Amino acid sequence: MEKEKYLNDISEIKNLMDRSSRFISLSGLSGILAGLYCMVGAGLAYKIIYFDTTTSGNYSDIILTQTALIQLILIAVSVIVLSLATAIVLSIRKAKKSNDGIWNSSTKRLVINFMIPLTTGGFFILFLIEKEILGLVAPLTLIFYGLACVNASKYTLGDIRYLGITMIFLGLFSTWFIGYGLLFWALGFGVCHILYGSIMYYKYDRK
Repeated sequence: MEKEKYLNDISEIKNLMDRSSRFISLSGLSGILAGLYCMVGAGLAYKIIYFDTTTSGNYSDIILTQTALIQLILIAVSVIVLSLATAIVLSIRKAKKSNDGIWNSSTKRLVINFMIPLTTGGFFILFLIEKEILGLVAPLTLIFYGLACVNASKYTLGDIRYLGITMIFLGLFSTWFIGYGLLFWALGFGVCHILYGSIMYYKYDRK
């Protein structure tokens, strides 16, 4: 009995330390929904990019007009805003259920470490778009997002680290297939988010 009580005490202390050092209210459902938003966005982007079926699959024949580029940026921004809003709302709801604070030192560290690589990548990609170097946009969004996830993973659920590594791998791999950037973008931000979101939901949210 004494040994069992001792082990329970250690488990409780470990749990308290995790809660104080990591943001554990991240919702797996938000990852699933973010993936679905991305799949819809990728579908809309495909229609804009490949409006001429004779150029479908041939990256070198595609010429984006200024209107098309603006539409693609609006789609990307909409997906990001919806994903962030969903993550915030569901994380707040999960934190309230477990009586955890939503904005504390661990949350601040998570946001800071996530935003540093993401903001750097965002500006870099904007510079590439301004120079009309569009072929590297999809690979770099995957790579910088993956780096952001890996960098922030030590302040939240460990599964985020593996999501980030997967994104980095897909980004690097997609540089060999420049003409299929949208496919890799949908695979990374869409399918991977749904997959890892489902894993996180069944591991943590259903408890």
